[in-house]
Amino acid sequence: MAPSALPDGDPAPADGSLPLGVTPDADVDFGVYLHIPFCRVRCGYCDFNTYTAEELRGERREDYPDAVAREIALAARVLGGTPRPARTVFFGGGTPTLLPAAALTRMLGDVREAFGIAEGAEVTVEANPDTVTVESLRQLAAAGVTRVSIGMQSAVPHVLAALDRTHDPANVRSAVAAAREAGLDVSLDLIYGAPGESLADWRTSVETALALEPDHLSAYALIIEDGTKLARRIRSGEVPAPDDDLQADMYELVDDLASAAGFDWYEVSNWARGESHRSHHNLAYWRGTDWWGFGPGAHSHVSGVRWWNVKHPAAYAQRLAQGISPAAGREIPDADATTLERVLLQSRIREGLPVDLVPASRRPQVAGLIADGLVEGTDAVRGRVVLTRRGRLLADAVVRALTD
Repeated sequence: MAPSALPDGDPAPADGSLPLGVTPDADVDFGVYLHIPFCRVRCGYCDFNTYTAEELRGERREDYPDAVAREIALAARVLGGTPRPARTVFFGGGTPTLLPAAALTRMLGDVREAFGIAEGAEVTVEANPDTVTVESLRQLAAAGVTRVSIGMQSAVPHVLAALDRTHDPANVRSAVAAAREAGLDVSLDLIYGAPGESLADWRTSVETALALEPDHLSAYALIIEDGTKLARRIRSGEVPAPDDDLQADMYELVDDLASAAGFDWYEVSNWARGESHRSHHNLAYWRGTDWWGFGPGAHSHVSGVRWWNVKHPAAYAQRLAQGISPAAGREIPDADATTLERVLLQSRIREGLPVDLVPASRRPQVAGLIADGLVEGTDAVRGRVVLTRRGRLLADAVVRALTD
């Protein structure tokens, strides 16, 4: 929700208002994303909009909730005619748990006061395993947090070192235990394909994660982003680039192990113990519902309008202190762009893409995708494009076939 590079777009109004004629739909689910842009160190692979203490240009972490409160108040004014309680709230980053639990609970309270939080809402906090305690997680749970997403990444020290991750892998177990004691759902996040990581290393990480009995598991292939430290190391020949075939083997391994442990895939990179433990916040992105992203670099989407905030925390706070929207730009995607996005996102999830959302000229391609073993034939007969496991490995090729 807060990549480092902002897209091009049209100028955004200083008051944050939606374009004339755009009215939020009270029947569409509404979610809230709160970006916490702070990290102790910058991981070599990370391209997210995050800042270490030395990069904050005098902006203080302890003042950050004040800036977010101002944007929440602005959003309440913009959306005031269509009150919708938030069905999901997600604290992402960065490392949200670098802030005290009291700061996070204050922000959650501001969201509750401005919009309301729906009964049974999913409220997630991302966490580094070294930055949580039983007490801090109890405070979050008491404030309404329901779920913690722990950045495990790997259980193998040399793999963590290759990723510039500084946490002690032994602390993952402690963090999971603390979350359980606080009554929270637990997700563990893994990354595969790091330089020097073998298939055996990956098996160790996945088996270690599953042994902790989380409710949800994410496993993402390492992507080399331009401008990162890792990209520079690969370009210089210091470390090898990820191997596509090895990453495919790693994906099949995590899918096998997760399935054997009782997890179902519901999105290409995500598995859960039953539908209730899926990340409903992320599903909202893939389904294209409405959300407001608070914080520097955060993106929002309401009724087909997209906008994104200025990147640096200092610029973000300054604009809000002056009563100006932090939005740096916005766009209303045209019909072709909207179709491409719907195919790209909805084809990734287990419920699949309705065939009638595929451009009419490309629907004949579905039969070929079934023949190639990329799309489930039974689901296609029922009107939905659902990826096979081979299709999940080649999801980009499926999207090209359905849109080019």
